[in-house]
Amino acid sequence: MQHPVILHSDMNNFYASVECLDNPSLRGKPMAVTGDPDARHGIVLAKNYEAKKYGVATGDPLWMARQKCPDIIFTPPRYERYIEFSQAASEIYEEYTDRVESFGLDECWLDVSESINLFGNGKEIADQIRDRMKQELGLTASVGVSYNKIFAKLGSDLKKPDATTVIGDDFREKIWKLPADMLLYVGKATYAKLIKHGIHSIGDLARSEPAFLEQLLGKNGIMLWTFANGLDRSPVSHVYSHRVIKTIGNSTTTPRDLTSDTDIRIILHILSESVAERMRLEHFYCRSVQISIRDNTLTSYERQGRLLLPTCTAQAIFEKAFELYCRNRPSNPVRSLGVRACNLSYMKYRQLSFLADAVKDQRQEELERSIDHIRHRYGHYAIQRGIMLIDKNLSHLDPISEHTIYPEAFLKRQSNDPF
Repeated sequence: MQHPVILHSDMNNFYASVECLDNPSLRGKPMAVTGDPDARHGIVLAKNYEAKKYGVATGDPLWMARQKCPDIIFTPPRYERYIEFSQAASEIYEEYTDRVESFGLDECWLDVSESINLFGNGKEIADQIRDRMKQELGLTASVGVSYNKIFAKLGSDLKKPDATTVIGDDFREKIWKLPADMLLYVGKATYAKLIKHGIHSIGDLARSEPAFLEQLLGKNGIMLWTFANGLDRSPVSHVYSHRVIKTIGNSTTTPRDLTSDTDIRIILHILSESVAERMRLEHFYCRSVQISIRDNTLTSYERQGRLLLPTCTAQAIFEKAFELYCRNRPSNPVRSLGVRACNLSYMKYRQLSFLADAVKDQRQEELERSIDHIRHRYGHYAIQRGIMLIDKNLSHLDPISEHTIYPEAFLKRQSNDPF
């Protein structure tokens, strides 16, 4: 049976490369795209290779980046421009296959198994894509070629910039000696657990007993063992496929540390309203709520609780979120908060009920849908909760929205260590 031919394309230093392309004066100079320090988002989002030579890394605070490279140039992100380039890259991919699965703005998987008779083998197609990226977009990409998504992704990470790496049946010789954290979804927390038990490389992971890994990491341990042994068979989604949304969440880093319950209430109301509004727009109801808390020492954790009834109201989400916070108060001031609606179910029309709790939630939903209509017509701040008037700096935050999507076994973001 012939192996699938899977590519993973990763545009090199995407944000920074776009900025240098649009502003030639930045070329050849160390530069980084950064968040807003006034909003306490002052970290490096992307850097070019000149900055990387000085040790500047994604996630570095701006003071640290400046310390490593005194001449570094900072520039704010322009997400609309990045989306334009991402869409242009997708148009190139779709000329080779209709099985294209995005992994963020700058990365994509392609299944070209049905295209090799037209365009050549996997490596030849990868080289064509890289050449077209340079000629048509002015950007470089690294492309991994393999028979599954995990190894294709690993291949695109091995050689940068502007390179094609093929990982085939010789994967044991090529990748088993690599550190285990180079494998997709092995984040810092997971890697620390593995090292503690003598598992340092991908080969160590592959040779471990699946039962032991399951005991150590849960079902994700089995998933990682499968990945390390080249047994991943998850398909590349069709370019027009509708991916199932499992959670809807918002988070924010606040302009100052939160020290009182009033501060916490304001932020949780903001996040809960944003989450609930998007749920109503998408016709979703949640059965549980999760909060994430990070204190001013950058220690973070998550807690989750079930709801009595499925809901799409901000009030119910807030009440559960605040209850979870009160039961899990951090000892230090809070730097950032997140609220996520989990266990979603799609309901175009809600089933009516005569139970007291259900009737109360139905009335609250009707009220909040009316508020949605007012805000859509007159602007978000046309109607506000009274608590928002206590601190306008907090109540005018712009939370970071995220849909957590689970196509097959994938958890979407490598930076979100699921273990």
